[in-house]
Amino acid sequence: MTLGSVAGPADATVTCRPARRDDLRAVTTVHVRAWQRAYRGILPQHHLDSLDIDEAVNRRAERWPWPGSHIAELDGAVAGWLAIGPYRGADAPPGSGEIYALYVDPDHWARGVGTALMSYGLPLLAAMGLRPVFLWVLRDNARAQRFYLHHGFVADGAEEGYEAGGATVPEVRYRHDVPTDLLEPAVGPS
Repeated sequence: MTLGSVAGPADATVTCRPARRDDLRAVTTVHVRAWQRAYRGILPQHHLDSLDIDEAVNRRAERWPWPGSHIAELDGAVAGWLAIGPYRGADAPPGSGEIYALYVDPDHWARGVGTALMSYGLPLLAAMGLRPVFLWVLRDNARAQRFYLHHGFVADGAEEGYEAGGATVPEVRYRHDVPTDLLEPAVGPS
């Protein structure tokens, strides 16, 4: 299954699908805006203020869409981005999966976009035979940690530093033991 939709609040429908080349600017905008809001007070403000959408689009253009990139549309506009695939480190069981990125435009927080991406992405990873699934989250990003806990992830004790803007901040790793029978993304009314 490559396309799924989930009914959101107030009958809004969130549709998830693989990213396309023409999604680059919208995805980059979501990514930059989410960083600037979610990481305020966590990453250096000068770094967040320096993030430039045009520069990021130019930097990513040659390699976009990245393998494993998917988007969520709300009311026909890109509202979230998910990147998934095999776990990138050597410190997990063979065949593990990873959520590399899950970002929602701050204007759409708490509207079901993140939940739709999670309900879409975990079954895709399971269908690829990638389980358990891991992700890294900044230790001081309490909002994201609550979201991941709500969706069945648990901190597994691994921690490392993440460098951004000349500062190193701690990241913690979360794990989800995706059920083996979860082979198709959640699909609601189309």
